[in-house]
Amino acid sequence: MRLKKSRTAVVLAVTAVTLAACGGEPPRDTAAEVPHGYVEGAEEAAEAQSRLIVADPASGAVRVVDLITEEVHEAGRVEGVRGLIGDGRFGYLTGGDASVRVIDSGAWMVDHGDHVHYYRAKPREVGLAPGKQPLGAYSDPVVSVVSFSDGSASVLDRAALDKGSVAELGRIVREPHAGVAVPYGKHILASVADPGKPYAHRVRVHDRRGKPVAELDPPCPELQGQAVTRRGVVFGCADGALLVTEKDGTFTGEKIPYPPEAVAHERATAFSHRPGGTTLVAESGDGAVWSLDVGRRAWRYLETGPVAAVNAVGEGGPLLVLARDGGLRAYDGATGKEQARISLLSPEAAAAAAPSIQVDTTRAYVNNPLSGEVYEIDYNDNLRRARTLRVDGKAGHIVETGR
Repeated sequence: MRLKKSRTAVVLAVTAVTLAACGGEPPRDTAAEVPHGYVEGAEEAAEAQSRLIVADPASGAVRVVDLITEEVHEAGRVEGVRGLIGDGRFGYLTGGDASVRVIDSGAWMVDHGDHVHYYRAKPREVGLAPGKQPLGAYSDPVVSVVSFSDGSASVLDRAALDKGSVAELGRIVREPHAGVAVPYGKHILASVADPGKPYAHRVRVHDRRGKPVAELDPPCPELQGQAVTRRGVVFGCADGALLVTEKDGTFTGEKIPYPPEAVAHERATAFSHRPGGTTLVAESGDGAVWSLDVGRRAWRYLETGPVAAVNAVGEGGPLLVLARDGGLRAYDGATGKEQARISLLSPEAAAAAAPSIQVDTTRAYVNNPLSGEVYEIDYNDNLRRARTLRVDGKAGHIVETGR
């Protein structure tokens, strides 16, 4: 699907902004004045500066754990915190009144394609996002987009967030539904629902101010679940997955259908994966998972027993499943064969509201919602518990940043 009549205007507008940013002042030898990769107020590092944002539902305390030094930073308080999502640097915490508090973890990366920069800075509170009950948060270098339960999505200025304040550039207003909006290809991909329907049926392309530009084909009935990968953005549909890619301003939608035997199983509704990875995993009912290899356009159904949390390491790596009995298991993503298992949580902790598995390129992190412990797992070494990280209170919600 190509951008329709508005395509040329959108491309020209983006080009004009870029030229204005580069040409608004006389040329100068910036390379001699500012080192490549310099960011004011931040320290550049040679490796990923991974951190965990940890929230305690009982006290509302928010802390940031440095995974390199194990230093714990206090990062404010959110009364009645009941949810935490992240976009790679910032955490978005839902309070008891459904308000959204933004926390800067102080760890992030900038991908230039042929090389990557890693940065670290002091964690801090940023402010309140303009909305209630967030469903998702995604960022690119220019905008951060937060979707809310009323169907709206707020387009936030990433530069302002980086400096410690919240500024809204635009807003996507839609019919109320469990929607999503994802920055991609210098635009925003947003779900579209019919009036009175709880779920979307297709995806629309917007500019970075939230203005609609075009609609994508094919449709995506009962859209639930999304993931941003190196091969494009994936949306979960009742009949499979919709993969959206972009090249030179042209957006293409491709359906990855479920296999025929999927009619006997529950569909995927929420994807987990390593950031940038192209292997996705999702729960299927009470006792199984779906994995999707985006590169091969292939689904796999795997019976696992009752599931508390899942995640996927990526190409060549295992699928990680936290069972409701508290055991952590690793499955071969290609064959579905169990590779390793360990006892990790008590059944009571595994059955709590928010155990999760966070994954990066070398380790996984599992929180114990009933204690202040987070377990670092070496998934390449038979699920060896490499470290136990501790914070005061309870590790009720976690999200990893700096990846």
